[in-house]
This record gives sequence, structure tokens and C-alpha cells, in this order.
Amino acid sequence: MRLWSIVSLLALSLAVAACRSSDPAKDGGTQAGQPAGQPAGAGHASVARVGFGALPDSGGAIEQFILTNAHGIEVRAITYGAIITSVRTPDRAGQLGDIVFGYDSLSGYVKDAAYFGALVGRYANRIAHGRFSIDGQEFTLATNDGPNALHGGRRGFNKVVWTGEQFTHGDTVGVTLRYLSKDGEEGYPGNARVAVTYSLTPADELLVDLEATSDKATIVNLSQHSYWNLHGGGQGTILDHLLTLDASGYTPVDSTLIPTGTVTPVAGTPFDFRTTTAIGARIDAPDAQLRFGRGYDHNFVLDRKGAGPSHAARLADPVSGRTLDIATTEPGIQFYSGNFLDGTVRGKSGQVYAHRGALALETQHYPDSPNRPSFPSTILRPGDTLRSRTVFSFGVMR
Repeated sequence: MRLWSIVSLLALSLAVAACRSSDPAKDGGTQAGQPAGQPAGAGHASVARVGFGALPDSGGAIEQFILTNAHGIEVRAITYGAIITSVRTPDRAGQLGDIVFGYDSLSGYVKDAAYFGALVGRYANRIAHGRFSIDGQEFTLATNDGPNALHGGRRGFNKVVWTGEQFTHGDTVGVTLRYLSKDGEEGYPGNARVAVTYSLTPADELLVDLEATSDKATIVNLSQHSYWNLHGGGQGTILDHLLTLDASGYTPVDSTLIPTGTVTPVAGTPFDFRTTTAIGARIDAPDAQLRFGRGYDHNFVLDRKGAGPSHAARLADPVSGRTLDIATTEPGIQFYSGNFLDGTVRGKSGQVYAHRGALALETQHYPDSPNRPSFPSTILRPGDTLRSRTVFSFGVMR
């Protein structure tokens, strides 16, 4: 059960400062959270609300929130799908570039099937055969990924309209997006009230805070599904990116990408990213797990330290110099290497998104947890509150 005490919540802000990479020299980077340069346009932190079009079926207006900190780092999010549409950070020369995949307009996100930038739920990742039980009662979900349910179903949280409220707390700016997922929506029990807060801090951190309650016992597993390419502008692939994962184990999958129920040590396998490794170094190794995923599409079991956000991953691009550190309160992280991108999707400015052109690092509870009693529980009961935090820290290599 994912319940934080009041003491844990009060300690959370102190933990964030301690959850950065302890050995940035491994890939030549600066420590996460260090200001990533002073690009043109740097100044005061701000948050703005602008229009982002209207839905074709209902005509409902969609809003975009633009968060900017004093260093010029900019994050944009919309009320459709709680989607992060853009993250602009400087390279080692101070030039800003957009490091996430997405679209220029709302129509792209309405048609999107890749979950670019979305807040996915009610259950992120896969549930075997779209079935699970709570207290002996079985529930059936839509199967939208072969025989399995994926990322909430045919109309998950990425395809609904959220309400948004912007805020400024000192030099931190942000937006809180809320959604009511009604009892029976996509087959899930309970009226679930869900909120995600995106905060951009003066330490060049994007905080993603998740919260959920329900009036019936249900399952909840939420995750932010941005696709990262630190080159900027959607250029090239991520095979030359350097990745470190603080994970000694991972959950192997069957041919439909459902975990087998075991946790396997990464030592001696292509899944060992405990030491910084180029993503392309072993991605095509003759390994059955890599064949199942067409590359990496697996949940890694994090080596957590303490109750607050614990460092989970570091991504670095030697070309641009950009770095991304991730810390989280979640027990797992799904590393997806963009294997199903095939060059048919055109994104921002008409850019063709190539095979393995970007990757996702989805902090989460494990896939198919409701059917695996040995996995950390994702059951949310009335009177309880799910709370989760993930910290994305932007920096540069020198």
C-alpha cells in the first residue's frame, strides 16, 4: 500500500536535494540540479496559460500551461491527457532545444497512439488478459495490446480532459491538473479522483507529484510517459545516449511482455546498466528478452534508499552535453527504447520520428502487479491516499 505519513510528506522536500547522482563523474557530467547554463532569454520564473485548440468532437477548449524558470528552462503541459508537450533545456553551449517528442497541435495528440508526454492510467503498463481481482471479485478490462490491457485501456487518462490550475510558490512555478475517473470507466471500480502537479524549480528540476483517492477498492498505477531525446529537436536516435540505472534486478517477460513473476539479477546480462553504458551497446544482443521487447521494454526493480525520492536513472548525451537525472518514490522504472517507432510518425515541425529515436523512463509500480501477489501492491482503498513523486533534474556535461 503506497501511503505516506505526514512526517514523510514534511521530509519530502529535504529528500529531493539528496536524491541526485552521487557519482556524476562517471559520464563526465555535472551533478544533477546544477544550473544547466544561462541561455538567451533567462530571467524571472513565470507561468502562463494559453489556448491550445478545441477537441473536434465536443469543441471543448484545451489549455496549455507554460512554465519557465530563471535559467530559461521551459516546460509546457496541456489539459488534454495531462500531456507534457515540450521540455526545452540548454546544451553545453547554452542553446535551448526541445528534448521530448510530441506534436505542434492538438490534432496530433488526439490521433496519437504512442502516449507521447501523457500521464498514463488508471493503470500504467500492462495487465495480463485485461483481468484482475480484488477481495475475490473479478474485473474485466478492455484488451488494447494484443491479449493484454495497456496504459488504462482504449480511452485511458491520456485521452481525457483534465482541469488545470497554475501556481507560483516563490521561484517555483507549476500547474495542478485534476481528473475524476468515474466508477466503471474502462472497467475499473470506484470513483477515482486523480491529480498530477508539474512544478519547475529554480534548481532546474521538474517535479511530478501524483495523488489519487477512490470511494471503492480499486487499482491505481500512474506514470509520466515522456519520450526523451537529449540531442534536441528530435534528431537522430538515442543509441549513443549513456544510461545508468540504479537497479540490480529486473522483471523478465513472456512473449506478450507480461512479467513472468520473477525478479532476475541484471548481472551478466544486457540489462545491467548499473555502470554507465551506451544504450546501443547491447540492444541487439542475442537475448530472448530483447527479442520479446524488440529491444528494451522492461521494468527494472530499483535499489531504493529511504522513504523519499531515491535516485533511479541518469541519461546523458555526449553530443549535446545534456543530462537528465531521475529520482522517484516508486519501486520500479520501465525503460522503453522506442522500439515500435518506425519512421511513420511525423511530429513537431514535420520531423520524422525514427526507430529508437527516443526513449521512455516511466517510474511506476510493476506491470501486472494485481495478478502477482509477490509484487508491491497497487490496490487503493477508500480512506487511503496514493501519493508519489518523481524528480527530473536537468544538467549539462562539461
